[in-house]
Amino acid sequence: MKSFFRKRAIRYPLTVISLLGLIAAFLLFLLNFWAGLLFTICFTISIGIAWKLEDQTYIETEKHIEALSYRMKKVGEEALLELPIGILLFNEKQIVEWANPYAVEIFEKETLIGEELLELSDGFQSVLKSEDQQSMLKVDDSTYKVIYRAEEKLLYLFDVTERVTIESLYYKDRTVLGIMLIDNYDELAQTMDDQTRSQLNSLVTSLVNRWATDNGIFVKRIASDRFIAVFNEAILSKLETAKFTILDDIREKTAVQNAGMTLSIGVGTGSASLTELGELAQSSLDLVLGRGGDQVAIKHTDGKLKFFGGKTNPVEKRTRVRARVISHALRDLIQGSDKVLIMGHKMPDMDAIGASIGVRKMARMNNIQGQVVLNFDELDASVTRLMEEIKKDEELYAQFIDPDEALAAVTEKTLLIVVDTHKPSMVIDERLIDKAEKVVVIDHHRRGEEFINNTMLVYMEPYASSTAELVTELLEYQPKHEKLTMLEATALLAGIVVDTKSFTLRTGSRTFEAASYLRTLGADTVLVQRLLKEDIDTYIERSKLIETVELTPEGIAIAKGQDEVVYGSVLIAQTADILLTMKDVIASFVIAYRSDGKIGISARSLGELNVQLVMEELGGGGHLTNAACQLEVGTIEEAEALLKAAIEDKLERGN
Repeated sequence: MKSFFRKRAIRYPLTVISLLGLIAAFLLFLLNFWAGLLFTICFTISIGIAWKLEDQTYIETEKHIEALSYRMKKVGEEALLELPIGILLFNEKQIVEWANPYAVEIFEKETLIGEELLELSDGFQSVLKSEDQQSMLKVDDSTYKVIYRAEEKLLYLFDVTERVTIESLYYKDRTVLGIMLIDNYDELAQTMDDQTRSQLNSLVTSLVNRWATDNGIFVKRIASDRFIAVFNEAILSKLETAKFTILDDIREKTAVQNAGMTLSIGVGTGSASLTELGELAQSSLDLVLGRGGDQVAIKHTDGKLKFFGGKTNPVEKRTRVRARVISHALRDLIQGSDKVLIMGHKMPDMDAIGASIGVRKMARMNNIQGQVVLNFDELDASVTRLMEEIKKDEELYAQFIDPDEALAAVTEKTLLIVVDTHKPSMVIDERLIDKAEKVVVIDHHRRGEEFINNTMLVYMEPYASSTAELVTELLEYQPKHEKLTMLEATALLAGIVVDTKSFTLRTGSRTFEAASYLRTLGADTVLVQRLLKEDIDTYIERSKLIETVELTPEGIAIAKGQDEVVYGSVLIAQTADILLTMKDVIASFVIAYRSDGKIGISARSLGELNVQLVMEELGGGGHLTNAACQLEVGTIEEAEALLKAAIEDKLERGN
């Protein structure tokens, strides 16, 4: 019946023409009988031939369509059963209900019907949970691209093993560039005679060349303290597994000759452009030097970073010449601004507040208004006591403003100086960084992956004890028409005392020089002690934290706060400091809830364990012996599990 109607539909134009022909013949008969008769005979013959041809064409078309449909059906059946594409149909319980022969071959079973998908391969779990319709599945030594149709509960498996292998070979063979720098070459070479310097150069060159030869790397010394290295991704992967042993070789072999050199390496990877690789390598090296040297930074084109090494404490490399140059550059920036805003990190400590007060004084020395941005609701006990002292100086206290007031005051010419941090997420108000067009960073922490962009001047010295020490040195080269007041000098000294734990940690000769300079300006050491005093309740609370300590066989002490009990960041840090003074403790960690709802971890070390690397693994940072992080997890137990995993990883990797 369907064929009949389709046939009628196809012949509809001929039917219309036939009717029009009859009407024309009738009209001709009315006008002229013979003309109408002749037209009727000719038209009838023509229509008859047309109908015959149409009918024959239709029959042939029908036969062709039927033949084509049969062939397509046969091809579909063969494709379903014979083509190298695995097809699986399963039910709600993820049990296979039908599979084509090729799918059976993939899993090397007699039949797949009745088998559970997860029993065939654990990889199906991620395939079924993935939001993407396409994913990859590993079965033995083969790799398959899986197309998942959730509504039909259907899986297609395409063998892409060869493609994946070729891609892997391509990526492994991509070029990688490395720039290697001897950190303290100039300082050491200045004190050596020509023969000793030549012997040391030969030793370093031979160590680097032997390491390069063993690993298939092309390396070339391009300066007295610098090498360039060219290798590929496969070699880079091998070097990562070995943790860049060249760092230990240089440090240990030169130490035997009383040289104590260290090596820094910046690596650029992930690009086919040699120019971009060079830029990535130089950027990585700058980052390494900002973190104190003696380590490797690997930077990918997507911005991902990896760090290796960093076992040693930074050796003091900054010079007074650099401090003077930075101070003069900062003076020029201040004088070219309409006002200066100074901002530290969230929950500011004495170092952040002291440095901020020092920078504000720097602006005043250059006859520019300087204001300190402070969140008055986020102050610990010692900073609160300092603010009580500052209140007595109405002029100074008036220069402390809240973030909203600072944001409204920012103009195109405003200079924003960030102290004691270089991470946007750590500052008091990130909106100020986004709005200010001129930003300066002064910090003493090792540089991390997160950094404030578009800065006009960066003064980062991880060799310094504190930011207050850096600011004190900068103040020495500012105009002398106005000196620090007793209170301002005391605030800076308090910052140094807090960050050095009363001159016991990370203290160099320059630290004592800065403290001496502040003392000559009237810094009150008794007031410092009064500001840093703690109350009985804090002492008891810290003792309760210490009671929870757990000491591992490796000498790592871990203390935990109570669930849902909030502890001050200073209290957590002080507890970690005290634990480090205990017998057989080489590193201490204190885990507790913070006032912002996060779980904080404060870490301290004597240098045997690099706590900076442990904290960076958890998203934090700091120094080799002093670091911290904040975790957004549910419980103290979860945070402890993450911490122990990070510590174990660092111990297994040789710190």
